[in-house]
Amino acid sequence: MAKKNSGKSASTPIQVDIVSDIVCPWCWLGVKYFQKAAKQSGLDINLTWRPYMLDPSVPEGGVPYNDYMKQKFGTDGPNNRFKAMREALEEAAPKVGIDFKFGQIPMRPNTLNAHRLLKWAQGQDLGDAASEALFQAFFTDLEDVGDVETLTNVAAEIGMDAELVGELLTKDDDKNTVREEILFFRNLGVNGVPCFIYNGQFAVQGAQPVEAHLKALNQAAKLPPAT
Repeated sequence: MAKKNSGKSASTPIQVDIVSDIVCPWCWLGVKYFQKAAKQSGLDINLTWRPYMLDPSVPEGGVPYNDYMKQKFGTDGPNNRFKAMREALEEAAPKVGIDFKFGQIPMRPNTLNAHRLLKWAQGQDLGDAASEALFQAFFTDLEDVGDVETLTNVAAEIGMDAELVGELLTKDDDKNTVREEILFFRNLGVNGVPCFIYNGQFAVQGAQPVEAHLKALNQAAKLPPAT
């Protein structure tokens, strides 16, 4: 969890749950827009990262990225959906400090272990740092974020006990907890990410611009907290 700025403050911090997946480029972009809005708003915000897996069927060891994307979106061509999506993302990314390297990503990982790491990081108030480090590792540094060594390095980078994290990742701790949380949000109606849930009462879906989140934050600040 992370507590954002305290300028003009709501009587009770606004709770924002971000449902996302590490391999979702729109999630990283959407989070950057949200963070800008949070800073501009000056409101108190409690932020919780929630897990989602775009494709739970990806094997634990991952699959070659290009092969996976071709199978999912088709081969290159004028009507290729991934090509159009990639161009839109690459145009927007530099404006918020993101460097996507889609053409060089080696593996499409299973992200269950990455979500476990993020869960543990939140318990140490390092959720924001873990999320950013994981997005950076996958999309820019071209690391396999399904790999235990990569995740252990991320843990060390953000100040966690890397040895303990590495040991836990070889076990099944919290695997079912993460799966159950993913299922909870799917049953709640979340069928795409990112999804930003405000005070448990309404949501902003997708990589919406800063203005959309400013509006949502101001709306949430006027509502009584969810019980």
